Amino acid sequence: MNSQANIFAPPQPSRLTAAGALALLVLAACASNTQKPNRQHEAAADNVQLGIAYMNQGDLQLAKTKLDRALTEDPGNPDVHSARGMLFARMGDHAKADEEFRTALREAPRNPEVQNNYAVYLCANGRTDEGVKRFLEAAHNALYRTPQDAYVNAGVCLREAKRYDEAAANFNQALALRPNYAEAAFQLATLEFERGDLAGARARIDTFVGTYNETADLLLLGVRVTRAQHDPIAAQRYARRLQLDFPGSQQARALASLNPG
Repeated sequence: MNSQANIFAPPQPSRLTAAGALALLVLAACASNTQKPNRQHEAAADNVQLGIAYMNQGDLQLAKTKLDRALTEDPGNPDVHSARGMLFARMGDHAKADEEFRTALREAPRNPEVQNNYAVYLCANGRTDEGVKRFLEAAHNALYRTPQDAYVNAGVCLREAKRYDEAAANFNQALALRPNYAEAAFQLATLEFERGDLAGARARIDTFVGTYNETADLLLLGVRVTRAQHDPIAAQRYARRLQLDFPGSQQARALASLNPG
């Protein structure tokens, strides 16, 4: 989370990150290996994972080399095309990115990881309706083990498009599926904070932290909300918990940049 000097400005809640989508893709590639254990498929899966790793490191040229090799080894593998879609998106070639994602979906129209990865790309490029549609397809896919993630992603996509009521509905749907899902609680409390509902955000954070588990994101948001409410005692309590329980975190470091109110 990026630190901000003004506590009244909302934190940065988006989790539609390439890293998150790529992690799902790695799992999909591993699953493919168990289904098709021949040497070519294994080599392609290895090169997909290497390509993803190099992408995460920012070495796009080496990532492309690995993913080009994977394509040669297994041209019908949807994980290869999904990874290449992410790569071309990072390179700014959106025509090729879209083509690769669509190829991945043709090869595996019911693969929820492929659906999710394409949705991340669509939302990142302002194609909100298409992206949300893909996220909800993943959420309703019986093969997807974590549909709450897709609902949170759909909510973030809608929130970025300033469609706040729809975003809240998706965050609530994620919490209905998994009440102890800290990311969904954080996203919903952030949305309430942004919309000026300080009491609602405060109650959500207090209840979640008291009932389930605390996270660095929720504690920092608790500091922001309670300072905005001019409640220095509660703010100090949240700040102390953040410093004690997550001492080396980016969120703990961000405390120093907050306006004391």
